[in-house]
Amino acid sequence: MANTHDYEGMVAETVPITGANGDTILAYFARPTGPGPHPGMVFIHHLPGWDEWSKEAARKLAYHGFATISPNLYHREGNGSPEDVAAKIRAEGGVSDDQVVGDVAGALKFLKSHPAVNGKAGCIGTCSGGRHTYLAACRVPGFDAAVDLWGGRVVTAPENLTAKQPVAPIDYTSSLGCPLLGLFGNDDKFPTPEEVDQHEAALKLHGKDYEFHRYDGAGHGFFYHHFAAAYRAEAAVDGWKKVFAFLDAKLRA
Repeated sequence: MANTHDYEGMVAETVPITGANGDTILAYFARPTGPGPHPGMVFIHHLPGWDEWSKEAARKLAYHGFATISPNLYHREGNGSPEDVAAKIRAEGGVSDDQVVGDVAGALKFLKSHPAVNGKAGCIGTCSGGRHTYLAACRVPGFDAAVDLWGGRVVTAPENLTAKQPVAPIDYTSSLGCPLLGLFGNDDKFPTPEEVDQHEAALKLHGKDYEFHRYDGAGHGFFYHHFAAAYRAEAAVDGWKKVFAFLDAKLRA
């Protein structure tokens, strides 16, 4: 957190990165311009797409001193409003897990090679991005911390698996390579509290370094101030405090 006499500055811009299969995709890169280098973060956008809130969250992370890149996981589907592109993606059954993992790996490689980054990096995401964060933390080497914000379908029944999502992320738990923070609403139905219990049990079984926090009266998307029905101010404020405390401990030490 900056003091009142400190220099503050930020650059936020669209940049090309190399994603899955060597494809060039766009990403949003927000980084502090003050004395560095800084810890890095990959922000994985939610199912509604590479939208304003996702970029706002990237800038929030940058304000707190994290060089943050958010890859457009829907880049290959063409240009348009985030809402229109996301609707097309939903109609096609989402993007494949392998493609997401490749895009996130590319974003991490971009961060680790950037002079503004101190060599440490984490990943964070909400909704489907929370699921993808857990998937990436299990399958992409090199992350030092991961934050799953109410990621649904981490626990997935066999009958709900698809060709694009053939393995439930919980089944990769033994491969989780970094500490994990999870924030969940007890009124959420995606994931349900019971599914969060299953996830926590798997983490305990495999002896993983994690902390979960759950909020009564909060459902899905309780950070989303632009969705009045979902937003829960008290939980969101406390949740962001927990996010930054966790990231500071894991990425600045």
